[in-house]
Amino acid sequence: MVFGKFNKKIVTLAALVAFTASLVSVNAFALDTRRVVMPNGLVVLFSERHNLPVVRMSLIINASKLDEPARLAGLANLTAEMLTEGTKNRTSKEIHEEIEFTGASIEASSSSDYTAVGLSVLKKDLPRLFEIFADCVLNPTFTEAELRQKKELVKGNLMQQEESPAYAANKAFMAAVYGKFPYGRVSEGAPETIDVIKRDDVVKFHSDFYVPWGSILSVAGDVTYDELMGLIDKYFSVWSKKPVKKTEAAELPKSTAQKAILINRDTQQANIILGGLGVRRDNPDFYAVSIMNYILGGGGFASRMVKAIRDNLGLAYDIHSHFASFKYAGDFQVVIQTKNEFTNVAVEEILKQIKAMKEGVVTDAELSDAKAYLTGSFPRKLDTMDKISMFMAQVEFYGLGIDFDKRYPAIINAVTKDDVRRVAQKYLIGNNYKLAIAGNQAKIGLSSDYK
Repeated sequence: MVFGKFNKKIVTLAALVAFTASLVSVNAFALDTRRVVMPNGLVVLFSERHNLPVVRMSLIINASKLDEPARLAGLANLTAEMLTEGTKNRTSKEIHEEIEFTGASIEASSSSDYTAVGLSVLKKDLPRLFEIFADCVLNPTFTEAELRQKKELVKGNLMQQEESPAYAANKAFMAAVYGKFPYGRVSEGAPETIDVIKRDDVVKFHSDFYVPWGSILSVAGDVTYDELMGLIDKYFSVWSKKPVKKTEAAELPKSTAQKAILINRDTQQANIILGGLGVRRDNPDFYAVSIMNYILGGGGFASRMVKAIRDNLGLAYDIHSHFASFKYAGDFQVVIQTKNEFTNVAVEEILKQIKAMKEGVVTDAELSDAKAYLTGSFPRKLDTMDKISMFMAQVEFYGLGIDFDKRYPAIINAVTKDDVRRVAQKYLIGNNYKLAIAGNQAKIGLSSDYK
């Protein structure tokens, strides 16, 4: 049966990608990246790997919610979502049938800093799928009918997510931390802003921001340099060179007084997020912050917060902290779910642990364990073709240097206890924290100390 053959092809590609790490030693993933800048400004990154007949491509385009007006929130995401829904040369149905028949995948999404378009394909199908991939990026038609369907689908997903207390808390927290800066908005937008978006808005956004200058095409897998460049010359050389047009975004908010956002939900548990502004990705302190956060709340069962709040007090099954770092800013979050009645105790203990990290000194064992984890887990960032291609693209986008994978262990191992204390004092929130809580407010009875 055709259906059976189709499933077999999909499983074959998925299995090859999923088991790459188990079939190849970690040392085999030391990257040997080749970088080329095309005449139209497109940066090409290439890592040739022939252990499996798979090719993965990641195209980063310098277009995101940073470039959309607030009244059209969701425009960048909607443009990305529409790329595979019909081109000048193919209908939406033809594109998806070809992708399904070969067991390949083409996906596109827009995040805080950029739009990413990915292709996973078997080597034998690369020429045909590369053509479709380029066609989707360069020649989308954004038909009215497909756009209406996509808008309804996005709005439906947003309304479904709103039912989640965790989503509601995170949405409120991000808005409180970033204010009017685009990072504070949901990338998918909101139902009311999506309704405002017209086809002309999508067409103009694509024309203005989908340009080769500032874009990065990262390729890893079973293809030679000559084969790859032949495909790029054939299908991407027509991508006309245009200057990058960047939108003037609102200014990042300054440090402000603490703020609590209370969202009433009829739940047994309170979803709590506490934090504030953090560090941007290119900040040299990023690595010391990573170690500090591992010790504080990012290290799973080894972290101080888990030991204090989960093990000692029994307030929650899980608590974790993390720093999300973007191109222009970043944020720090402590996330926990606990019984509504335990909210005040949990918030008090979180603040206590943050204060201790800022004022105290980490032990030799804590520092050593954090370094061992961060360096030891690093190869897992490169254990599949998908991860390799996206890693190379992000390293280029954030200006970390083409040899970043080789320098990373030394950077981490150079961090001292004094560095950890310095960044804790500098970047951990004080009395200017933002606190979002979604739960049964009658049972929570949040203390005025935290409002």
